[in-house]
Amino acid sequence: MLHQPAVSIMDHLLHLHNDSSGRMFHHQHDPWDTNSSTVTTSDLSPDESVNPWDIILCVTGTVMACENAIVIAILFYTPSLRAPMFILIGSLALADLLAGLGLIVNFIVIYVFNSELATLSSTGLLLAAFSASVCSLLAITLDRYLSLYNALTYHTERTLTFTYTMLILLWALCICIGLLPIMGWNCVREPSSCSVLRPVTKNNAAVLAVSFLLLFALMMQLYLQICRIAFRHAQQIAVQHQFMATSQASSTRKGVSTLSLILGTFALCWIPFAVYSLIADSSYPMTYTYCLVLPAACNSVINPIIYAFRNPDIQKSLWLACCGCIPPRFLSGPRTSSDV
Repeated sequence: MLHQPAVSIMDHLLHLHNDSSGRMFHHQHDPWDTNSSTVTTSDLSPDESVNPWDIILCVTGTVMACENAIVIAILFYTPSLRAPMFILIGSLALADLLAGLGLIVNFIVIYVFNSELATLSSTGLLLAAFSASVCSLLAITLDRYLSLYNALTYHTERTLTFTYTMLILLWALCICIGLLPIMGWNCVREPSSCSVLRPVTKNNAAVLAVSFLLLFALMMQLYLQICRIAFRHAQQIAVQHQFMATSQASSTRKGVSTLSLILGTFALCWIPFAVYSLIADSSYPMTYTYCLVLPAACNSVINPIIYAFRNPDIQKSLWLACCGCIPPRFLSGPRTSSDV
């Protein structure tokens, strides 16, 4: 909830920018201040426009929701896509779908339903959705690691029951995180304790940021192990089948480049915002928060492209749904670890 509509002339707007007390993702005109009146759409003068940053975030949320809704529809209506890997991709798509809807709801809350309950609810939705997105990415990383580390027993040990149980626990944790603002973990009554994401307090934002950095470190370690296992497998195959060395090396390089793309994109989108949440507070200019929140949100736009639309099985289902045919390239050619 990053910004609220302006309430006066430009000079007063600039003054509010420096010592405002807004909410998560916005500042200006604190709705919990008993000495201030609630700003609604009807309070806006004809010359006052909606904050462009809020429009960009709302559009980003719309794109996120549409993209991930397509992924969920494909997985739901394709019986063959029921393996644990696709269930985890579905969890990621659901989390990113809710994050997109959360950005849309946040825009509506800012300019239409400007109330404490609505703000805390939209904050909780965004916290739960983005937490579930990050945790789902970690679950996918762990699944990929186990599929290589226990290649012989993976398909017998990795049952759907285990996958669903893990996802239930994951989502329960993220829902609890989303409920924290409504349950009182907010800076509504103590504006001085607010973080850059009001109404989340500085302490809570720091805990979330540190937790994220630890999850990223774990993901990086898992991906390094995946690369080592992949190179070891490639060397073993090359020794046994010399004539396959070139193609296997190419496949391994493709897989490593895919992992680098995944980890690099995730780091570029989230780490700057996580670090900023640790060092900044509500007194910092909101422009900085906007500039760092947007890339983090865009990570949920990129996730379907990396994890879903690049998968051959999902691509085949998408082609069947759109044009009722399957391109010849999907009918031949072996699957490799880099395809997933």
